[in-house]
Amino acid sequence: MTLGIILVLRPLQLFGVGAFGLLIPRLSSLFAFGWLFRIVSLLVIGCNDGVEELMPLVFFVNALWKLEITCSSAVFSLQITGMSWLCISTKSEAPVTKPKFENFIECLGNRTSPANPITDAIFIANNTTTFLSSYESYTKNKRFSSPNLKKLLAIVAAKHVSHVQATVVCAKSSGIQIRIRSGGHDNEGSSYMSSVPFVILDMHNLRSISVDLSSKKAWVEAGATLGELYVKINEASQTLAFPAGVCPTVGAGGHISGGGFGNLMRKFGVTVDHVIDAKLIDVNGKLLNRTTMGEDLFWAIRGGGSSFGVILSWKINLVEVPKILTVFRVNKTLEQGGTDVLYKWQLVANKFPDSLFITAWPRTVSGTKPGERTIAVVFYAQFLGPTDKLMEIMNNSFPELGLRREECHEMSWLNTTLFWANFPAGTPKSVLLDRPMTNSISFKSKSDFVKKPIPKEGLEKLWKTMFKFNNSVSLQFNPYGGVMDRIPATATAFPHRKGNLFKIQYSTMWLDANATESSLAMMKELFEVAEPYVSSNPREAFFNFRDIDIGSNPSGETNVGKAKIYGYKYFLGNLKRLMQVKAKYDPENFFKNEQSIPPVRVM
Repeated sequence: MTLGIILVLRPLQLFGVGAFGLLIPRLSSLFAFGWLFRIVSLLVIGCNDGVEELMPLVFFVNALWKLEITCSSAVFSLQITGMSWLCISTKSEAPVTKPKFENFIECLGNRTSPANPITDAIFIANNTTTFLSSYESYTKNKRFSSPNLKKLLAIVAAKHVSHVQATVVCAKSSGIQIRIRSGGHDNEGSSYMSSVPFVILDMHNLRSISVDLSSKKAWVEAGATLGELYVKINEASQTLAFPAGVCPTVGAGGHISGGGFGNLMRKFGVTVDHVIDAKLIDVNGKLLNRTTMGEDLFWAIRGGGSSFGVILSWKINLVEVPKILTVFRVNKTLEQGGTDVLYKWQLVANKFPDSLFITAWPRTVSGTKPGERTIAVVFYAQFLGPTDKLMEIMNNSFPELGLRREECHEMSWLNTTLFWANFPAGTPKSVLLDRPMTNSISFKSKSDFVKKPIPKEGLEKLWKTMFKFNNSVSLQFNPYGGVMDRIPATATAFPHRKGNLFKIQYSTMWLDANATESSLAMMKELFEVAEPYVSSNPREAFFNFRDIDIGSNPSGETNVGKAKIYGYKYFLGNLKRLMQVKAKYDPENFFKNEQSIPPVRVM
């Protein structure tokens, strides 16, 4: 596209160029015959390619001030009459200059009060122990444990709501991207990694939890962990719970916003089914609740992730559970008929009473002989009731497992959270409050949804591929059915409801950094082997098991076409409404990452 522009020059001024229309710009350093000028007006007609910033120019000025610019989303070509071509590279995210970053830091101070100083919450990116400790403490995937100091500018570990508001407003006004981190469990590091200049808004200090026993409700801040939430609930009542995940160190902010699930899902649904209010900082730095944000935005943040603002806290309904629950863990290796037992599990797991949740976990383990490997299918179960009733259900519906009474253990709901986190019996509940500050494990996860049973030959193909891994690999089959079949797919932004037998989480972990490339390649191969047996058109995926392989955008851009590829897999038919909500509440797409929702007004 070619444009006509008219320049008016005056001595020394910085200016830049916006995307389209009549603009008063701020570009730097126009040099002509030894004189510095400034451009005070620029008429740009017809450039609608989405260019956000024209990089600084230095050029000699001819006697004629007529210029022609050919623009695209990637490159400007400048023609000065009588002169040669000068090409100027532009990107949707302009480099953050030192003055811009200094403006950001100054802005933080100006927008916070001495009563709640932000100084101690700011960690400037460098190689000091203090900064690296702040970065690594909530970086749970060792694959991303080394910060990119060329792009990461600072961490703001907010201690007050005003710190969150200031970070959003100041980053936006300074042209700096933010990434929002709660517990740091993002599978692909998207909450603390970017390839454009950015700051991390770290929420881990905002971790308060209040439980109202009379109303059976609670407020939980985004930086609280699931373990802390479970302990707090238990301190208030022995018969209240919250249906969320089994990893106690996961942050409530991200887990809930993505539609987190756990072993109570067949009885009570997923996390977002119990969110009744929220506090959110929007793109303008305003503090909103359900009433002030409106029902569209409230719908979107329940399952739609972090594309709409910064979650400060959630108000949740707690659920009633019995004083006694029963759990068991049973292994079946291939030699013990594990494949046959797992096939039968597929036929019955989604049909059990809502109060029974049995997950199947095939994993590679050492065999009985030195150097031998096999697959052990580990069946973990939780039943909302006593052992006698559980045994009756198992003997009638799933005798192939061969469950024995002595393998069942009765305990309180809080103790089941210790069981699911693989803590030994007798471990004090205080361990749920621990926040390990180091992580030596690299990992990769993927996900699938299964609509019909995988045939035994399909399972055997999966086993064969799993044996190719040099490190630990597992598949976790989480059953659907129960209330999940009765909640409409459009009730919240989380869409994966009726029609699923189970969800698969593929996981592999490794210690040696040199094994990263081969481990990622093997995960792709395993994923390909599973393709004939899982959902299709689209091949559905679970947003909280973020997987960059299913489609992504660059860190600083959001191409709608690319976004629809991963968006339909994560959100199915809800993507259209999510894009509309995004366009309404964040039209300039400030809150973005590699798999964020694009702002699109759908007619």
